Amino acid sequence: MGAGFEEALLNSEVEVQRQVREFYDSIGWQEISAGVYQNARFEDLRPVTREYIRRCHMRVSRHLPLEGEYFLDAGSGPIQYPEYLEYSRGYRFRVCLDLSRRALKGARERVGEHGLFVVGDIARLPFRPEIFTGAVSLHTVHHLPANQQRSAFEELYRVLEPGGHTVVVSSWGKRSLLMRISRGPIAVAFWLLRAYRRLWGIEQVSVVPVSGEGIETSELLKLPGTYTHQGGFAWAKRELAFLPGLEVRVWRSVGSSFLRAFIHRRLLGSIWLKLLFWLEERAPHTLGRLGQHPMILFNRPVQGATNVEGWLR
Repeated sequence: MGAGFEEALLNSEVEVQRQVREFYDSIGWQEISAGVYQNARFEDLRPVTREYIRRCHMRVSRHLPLEGEYFLDAGSGPIQYPEYLEYSRGYRFRVCLDLSRRALKGARERVGEHGLFVVGDIARLPFRPEIFTGAVSLHTVHHLPANQQRSAFEELYRVLEPGGHTVVVSSWGKRSLLMRISRGPIAVAFWLLRAYRRLWGIEQVSVVPVSGEGIETSELLKLPGTYTHQGGFAWAKRELAFLPGLEVRVWRSVGSSFLRAFIHRRLLGSIWLKLLFWLEERAPHTLGRLGQHPMILFNRPVQGATNVEGWLR
């Protein structure tokens, strides 16, 4: 019975991997306008939020070594945002790993000769130990089955060289306290927005820029996403305690639904986002724990150096 259970579990993991790969090959990484993908429907790309989101992207670079030989982008996608390119600027090579060949084709177009491109699984990295000076994994780990997510962190640590640092950007999803508290107000805000638009006959503006209004693009934007399993802060504290220098800081405290509900140009949205970013800078650990999108940081100490315990206890 034990062997049968293990086989069923393995088959389930393989099926999840197949679903994720097929989603991104056929849907998620289809361009709907220049440099914008179907997957961006889960983001808010309106001008009013652009600067806030850019500054959140650039938070990652603060926690990475500035230069080195090899930089790993685990679950790279097509390098969706220009800020992502900055992380590996001082490295000889950026190694882009992804399950999706379509994603790697897009990454090659953006990275060029600076890149090396590998089809692979973040939970089973095909690299020798201690080779990367810096590594990121952006919005990828939560697409793994629950019992593979710790393995992904183990693998990212295994390939990190002494003195190297890794940043994993993830999501607590519904386990985020801030998002649970704001769920009701978000629903009310969306209802009021719809009522206001109906009253004044205002057409809703897309939060994702598209180059055309064809039925194919319209249908793409309606399709659901792929598999996700989002653990919470308690999971990270329990399962990732083995990682040296483990720290959880805020990447972005609120999700796209919050931005779409409350942040609008006519309501001084850009000013409110500057205030929010200021608060995140002042309380990075608290909002990393309570907000929606954390950065999970760790490093491999240099041999012989005193191993400083991580922030999590």
